[in-house]
Amino acid sequence: MNISNPDATQRDKLLILVAVCLSALVLPLAFSGGAVATPAIGRDLGAHATALTWITNAFMLSFGSLLMAAGALADQFGRKKLFVLGLGGFIATSFAMSCAPSVLALDLLRGAQGIAAAASLSSGAAALAQEFDGHARTRAFSMLGTSFGIGLAFGPLLAGALINQFGWRAVFVVIGAIGILAFAFGVPRMRETRDPDATGLDYPGAVTFSAALALFTFGVVQAPASGWGSTPVVALLAASAACLIAFIVIERCVKRPMLDLGLFRYPRFIGVQVLPVGTCYCYIVLVVMLPLRFIGAQGLSELNAGLLMIALSAPMLVVPMLVASFTRWLSAGTLSGIGFLIAAAGLYWLSSVDFDGPARQLIMPMFVIGIGAGMPWGLMDGLSVSVVPKERAGMAAGIFSTTRVAGEGIALAIATAMLAALAQSSLARIVPGGSADIAGRVGEAARHVTAGDMHHALAVLPEVTRATLAASYADAFTRLLHALIVITLLAACATFAFLSRTHTHDETGPTEDMAAAATEDTTVSS
Repeated sequence: MNISNPDATQRDKLLILVAVCLSALVLPLAFSGGAVATPAIGRDLGAHATALTWITNAFMLSFGSLLMAAGALADQFGRKKLFVLGLGGFIATSFAMSCAPSVLALDLLRGAQGIAAAASLSSGAAALAQEFDGHARTRAFSMLGTSFGIGLAFGPLLAGALINQFGWRAVFVVIGAIGILAFAFGVPRMRETRDPDATGLDYPGAVTFSAALALFTFGVVQAPASGWGSTPVVALLAASAACLIAFIVIERCVKRPMLDLGLFRYPRFIGVQVLPVGTCYCYIVLVVMLPLRFIGAQGLSELNAGLLMIALSAPMLVVPMLVASFTRWLSAGTLSGIGFLIAAAGLYWLSSVDFDGPARQLIMPMFVIGIGAGMPWGLMDGLSVSVVPKERAGMAAGIFSTTRVAGEGIALAIATAMLAALAQSSLARIVPGGSADIAGRVGEAARHVTAGDMHHALAVLPEVTRATLAASYADAFTRLLHALIVITLLAACATFAFLSRTHTHDETGPTEDMAAAATEDTTVSS
């Protein structure tokens, strides 16, 4: 095992790895568990459909938009210090959410929890990058991916069981309790590390990037209710584009940018960023939307929906670790591209299954999707920290994690808006009449169904039966799956194009593998 710190023992490194993986376990629990709890929250607290979507979107937005900033702060002030603050804040907000009096309060707390999660994940990943090199780093980050897989696999089941027995508030209590265990075990075993050359946070860059992501998400979430051509939505999207341009200009001018745009000169760096984007559309979107369909449209209990979701996420327990060993024979890019092709095949299979039939018919296509998505999932974390010098590990972790989590937030917002629009279109063909009142109620009912809130959808649109509403939603969901297939296939093509070569030769000379080549490329450019 190659190690980057000669003063540390192998046992110390393994303990640090276990600690970071434990802390990483609780993040997807909050993500997938919150998705399963959304219908129950809607029934209990009552809220507009858009407010319910922010239970997930608020977390993903703040999480994704601040990851790069958190990476820079970890480099400057210390990875352990930021890890403590982040995980501690995550625990506190989890307990606070269990007492939330309204959906608005819950949405605000979810946003605060996303900030804490950004600090925890960036600092923890950067700490791992300091402790491991080469193949040992690949294995370490594949274990980190497996930890996320465990959280995603058992989050819906845990949430479903808790909701059935104690109500949705118990979900956040248990997440906070697990966070305490990770904190107690992990913090004493971590060492403090920092980048001695860090110059501080690029505040203008952080503000403009966060604003661009926030405005875009707000615009996409608001589009189903106001219309894509409405003045508020157009203004939000235009402002988002302006902030993105400002961010790029700022990053090109500052001495130590939060995002080194020069890295985009390297095809492998671009290819690495494609991996999390692809998994967003073939996997993460389903982690959120399938429970909403099972509980809302199909009428399953939260527990049964959680049990069914294991078929999708269980491969994440094994595949990320297994695929890392295959890199001895095939490049990481080739394996990732094959994974996307497998996921696309699973999506097509799922789109042809009747959801109203026996639930066992859904298990195998969901399992195939999970296997396919698990292949790039187990490799992309290790690749991400190989595209910059090791002393900039905080930035590397921040860039990749931002692409992953911001991509997840954007993918969820886009997929939710698409599903709502498709459901509205399907309902409009069924509901008689063309008045503005009926059109408005059809749109509102479609948004409620998309959020898994069938009860309020029927109340808004009493002209239709539950079966009719569910059938129109099923048609919309099938068309959404077809769109996800196309995006997944495009991700496969991009992965093969950018990352499939095992051996490369560039200005740095021959390299042993792709990760080493990316590291050397970036070192030269620095």
